[in-house]
Amino acid sequence: MNLIKKYNVAGPRYTSYPTVPYWDTDVPELPDWEHAVKFTFDETNASDGISIYIHLPFCESLCTYCGCNTRITKNHSVEPVYLQAVLKEWKLYLNLFKDKPRIKEIHLGGGTPTFFLPDNLKVLIEGVLSEAIVCNDAEFSFEAHPNNTTYQHLKTLFELGFKRLSLGIQDFDPKVQEIVNRVQSFESVEKVVNQARNIGYTSINFDLIYGLPLQTRKSVIDTINKVNLLLPDRIAFYSYAHVPWIKPGQRKFTERDLPVDEEKRALYEIGKEKFAECGYVEIGMDHFSLKSDTLYKASEKGKLHRNFMGYTHSYSKLMVGLGVSSISDTWNAFGQNEKKVEAYYEKINKGVLPIIKGHFLTSEDLIIRQHILNLMCKFKTDWSNPSSQSSSIYRAVKLLAEMEKDKLIEFDESSVKIKKTSRAFIRNVCMAFDARLLDNKPQSQLFSSVV
Repeated sequence: MNLIKKYNVAGPRYTSYPTVPYWDTDVPELPDWEHAVKFTFDETNASDGISIYIHLPFCESLCTYCGCNTRITKNHSVEPVYLQAVLKEWKLYLNLFKDKPRIKEIHLGGGTPTFFLPDNLKVLIEGVLSEAIVCNDAEFSFEAHPNNTTYQHLKTLFELGFKRLSLGIQDFDPKVQEIVNRVQSFESVEKVVNQARNIGYTSINFDLIYGLPLQTRKSVIDTINKVNLLLPDRIAFYSYAHVPWIKPGQRKFTERDLPVDEEKRALYEIGKEKFAECGYVEIGMDHFSLKSDTLYKASEKGKLHRNFMGYTHSYSKLMVGLGVSSISDTWNAFGQNEKKVEAYYEKINKGVLPIIKGHFLTSEDLIIRQHILNLMCKFKTDWSNPSSQSSSIYRAVKLLAEMEKDKLIEFDESSVKIKKTSRAFIRNVCMAFDARLLDNKPQSQLFSSVV
């Protein structure tokens, strides 16, 4: 049987476990959420510090492939109002902490962070840092659109401590760019990259997507040839997630426009081969890194970590999400903010944390979470230690036996390792451990295809 067709089922991307559709449906009681945050802060701030994710949702136009929570506008008067709300939210967390937080990581995501004027971003970051301590090994990063990222953006953020930049490229083919409404030239990307390197940025990431409408093997080869000319330090080569029932903008094109099954996977294999030719190493799921980058070094040391911000070489148990729809993680609990800007403002102006959805992890959740993290970051996991065992493991063993027959994994009674040639199926292996998914299979389509 064709393995791509057999395993190309709908499944989660595992930025968390449990995945968001399986979180507790009730809005968490704020005292319980605040207790979870405070507990992890007190336990880990001195040793590990905290991470901060700030969601900046505004974009001037809608990229139709995008699955993020965005607000489309050309009205830049929204900037100071939104940023002041974010700083008010941060103040609520500071009041909860009591002690000064030690910041290990900041990531600005979107939306389009470079939608905001450099001076406004400066107000935001200085406001966050004014009552905090920055760790010596802190890493600050931001996502950027090449078309609106100016030299002043790069210089201002660099002076505030940002050393890592992630550029949303997706594809260089004009036909693909037009259908997904993400038109940008190679020259505009090259300009930003050169400016960033001249300023002193130490790590540049390109986001690329395979499986987009109208993509062909030839167009992907051309895109990656252009990418390799600029030699970014990291590459995220994501599988396009077609979820038009969630993101109506994706209805601009149909399934007939999309490469699927073997053809889609061929695009990934082409990319993987060409990345290797330029010295990139596969790191985690859909990520590649030069050996000089901290992501590769963390992977070699077994210290690669994955959270809602993606793969990172640093680690802190407490991640505070600020801004509309942001997700916070205390390791023992998840909390997501209001998804609509107006509702977010309403709660912030009342002086309450804008948590709208959450989940408190059970002891079994924590065990499964660690196994899935191991698979995502190390391509292997084991349950030889009694502390890593649960009733769900025995069910996973039965499901993994089928994958072993298909020669996707190396497997014994207490461990599993994904073969190097089978990393396309990493999400399938994770799904074997996903007790909540197995116990409550969705009655409607929730997820995109896994391969």
